[in-house]
Amino acid sequence: MFNEYGDMLTVEDLMEALGIGKNAAYDLLRNGELKCFRLKGRWKIPKESVIEYVRSKAFLK
Repeated sequence: MFNEYGDMLTVEDLMEALGIGKNAAYDLLRNGELKCFRLKGRWKIPKESVIEYVRSKAFLK
């Protein structure tokens, strides 16, 4: 899952991977729904965090 991405995703990667817009991506980061951190002013999102998020949402459907 998400093999085309490295171990860390950017906001742009997250938007592409989940098919969401910029506001939705930042909402996920700010609300703590995804584990993430800032490095030199840029958001970094571990790929495993995105995979866990997708799996948890798929389970709820």
